[in-house]
Amino acid sequence: MAAAAEGPRARYREQTRAEIKAVALRQLAEGGVSAVALTRIAKELGLSGPALYRYFAGRDDLLGALISDGYDDFAVEIGVAAGAVAGRTPRERLLALADGYRAWALGQPHRYLLLLGSPLPGYVAPPETLLKARAALGPFLAVFGGARPSDAVRPAVEQFEAWARQDAQVGAWVADLLPAGRSEGAAGVALAGAVLAWTRLHGVVGLEVEGHFTGMGHDPQVLLQVEIATLADTFGLDRHR
Repeated sequence: MAAAAEGPRARYREQTRAEIKAVALRQLAEGGVSAVALTRIAKELGLSGPALYRYFAGRDDLLGALISDGYDDFAVEIGVAAGAVAGRTPRERLLALADGYRAWALGQPHRYLLLLGSPLPGYVAPPETLLKARAALGPFLAVFGGARPSDAVRPAVEQFEAWARQDAQVGAWVADLLPAGRSEGAAGVALAGAVLAWTRLHGVVGLEVEGHFTGMGHDPQVLLQVEIATLADTFGLDRHR
């Protein structure tokens, strides 16, 4: 009997948590992080303030759940983009990943800025958030697994190679995503390529999402493609299979 009663209670709890997050996401879309208010959420859902705290310990707990969900969805989008071009050249795969990154950000700008906008004052992300962020970055690592970087990025490659050696978890994460029999130093190359791709992506996409390109005479997608193509050249990513 206890097990049977627990099932409906658990489902109701998850349903209520989902409803709370849905309202919070709407508030986020309407006015940014500062617009997310627990009292307004409780009122809209017909909950008392204390009742809402049975589902989330506080505003940071709620925002943390939205961030966690956001990274999960972001990783799915990047994974779909990667799967659609499996077997293509590294350059083509990188461009496809960049398009997938931009598409998700433009489709859900409020969630993108929650993940990668200005840090929330006083908010400390739980450790699992890092793992979720790595899931979105993972397909980029695989693209750079066989890259031949130019001397211009060698300092970054050396730093990331040292990081992979010193941090066992990072080293294991990279090793799982690179092909067997990879050359020595491949971890540093892959990490440097992926992180540099991220900085270029966020540089262009972040400005676009925040509206900074409005009124300028260019297509941000073309700007992004140029940035990514330049990075591909710097890392010697093949144009042909």
